[in-house]
Amino acid sequence: MTPAARLAAVLELLAEIDSQGRPADLVAGAYLKARRYIGSKDRKAVSERVWGCLRRRARLDWWLASQGQPSTPRSRLLADLVLNDHLKPDEIAQQFTGGAHGPGTLAPQEWALLQALKGRDLFRHDMPAWVRGEYPEWLEPRLTAVFGDRLAAEMGAMRDEAPVDLRVNSLKADRETARAALAADGLAAEPTPFSPLGLRLPARAALTAQAAFRDGLVEVQDEGSQILALLTDARPGQAVVDYCAGAGGKTLALAASMENKGRLVACDVNQARSERAAQRLRRAGVHNVTRRLLGGDADKWMKRQAGSFDRVLVDAPCSGSGTWRRNPDAKWRLTQQGVDELTALQRQILNRAARLVRPGGRLVYATCSLLAEEDEAQAACFLADHPDFALLPVGELWLPTVGGACPVEGPYLRLTPARHNTDGFFAAVFERR
Repeated sequence: MTPAARLAAVLELLAEIDSQGRPADLVAGAYLKARRYIGSKDRKAVSERVWGCLRRRARLDWWLASQGQPSTPRSRLLADLVLNDHLKPDEIAQQFTGGAHGPGTLAPQEWALLQALKGRDLFRHDMPAWVRGEYPEWLEPRLTAVFGDRLAAEMGAMRDEAPVDLRVNSLKADRETARAALAADGLAAEPTPFSPLGLRLPARAALTAQAAFRDGLVEVQDEGSQILALLTDARPGQAVVDYCAGAGGKTLALAASMENKGRLVACDVNQARSERAAQRLRRAGVHNVTRRLLGGDADKWMKRQAGSFDRVLVDAPCSGSGTWRRNPDAKWRLTQQGVDELTALQRQILNRAARLVRPGGRLVYATCSLLAEEDEAQAACFLADHPDFALLPVGELWLPTVGGACPVEGPYLRLTPARHNTDGFFAAVFERR
């Protein structure tokens, strides 16, 4: 593709993301799948530009508003080319010629916009904090309540692209063996600082083409998610439930901790997600997992299994605010109503999952959220509603489950990009008396 054709593809994809209201990665996946003629280098260039515009959206929109221009996919792209790439208006105009495979020619107001933004920087000191930090203005009080004077640093780290973390599948390899297998394919991975099973790649790679991935030696999993699975402390021979299993990432980690011994049930309400997990389980060599679709309160299986599990992990549906490094578009789809609905659902799920825990067993509640109402407040509410459960401080669990010094203070796990270079994660561990 020519540079102009790449920009045209960027415009098409940005417009589809804006209009569909679905997660950008799903929209981009469908877009590129329907255009297999786009080569790998072109896909990379288009994706990087699209995700860059999504990461810089608040600042681009601020500059557009300062010039009285509406925020559209095309105006954001033009602003990004001049503010982020520091291209001159003439250079940009050479790509907007109205050719067969390129974007249409510049309108007079677009040319005026480029002239007005020429020589400017993407950042400006008088931008509001929420614009500089690239988060919705209505969330500022909530984020400030969590981070205080560290808010700017945390949101700055959240703007950056996340590293590529891998979890070594201990059913098939140790960390050095997996690292050597990746090196044989030209991927230099370094151990993660906290997870004893983690490897970090310096850049994105086509992992599905690597032998270490195809053979099930590694799985893509953020270090924070790996730590959550380790803190669950699933042991060989136990009965364990991954209550919101989704596509099975944590199920795989729990199965490895259990050494394929014992009973592991992966529950979800979505059949398609559950079926996608089956292929991952086979590749990883996992054979102690039963997949189960859940119903409501009247689910017969839930009634029969009440009080029979040693460990129940609830990685609850949440706002996903801890994953904004990977999903920068998600923050702009989030609403107060959506958060309210999620917190109600989380409380409902916790109440149901608690019934499965045996006396002496543990319930682990987790989110990839930064918001206290989904995290600490939800944990406090659960303890108030369930006096038969006690909170286990994470600091006391860390050494025997994860190993090394615990990097967080207080009874809960809260991992963040700025402090730990992970996604934003929260976890609380409860034990049934």
